[in-house]
Amino acid sequence: MPEVFRFFGFSFFFYSKEHEPVHVHVEGNGGMAKFVWNGK
Repeated sequence: MPEVFRFFGFSFFFYSKEHEPVHVHVEGNGGMAKFVWNGK
């Protein structure tokens, strides 16, 4: 999994062959999140 960047202890990454829509995973501080890119 390629890490896009690390910011204040949070790791932003993506999986190269994952499903649409385009999104980024964030992990840190004991939790995880997924942010969907809507093109705006």
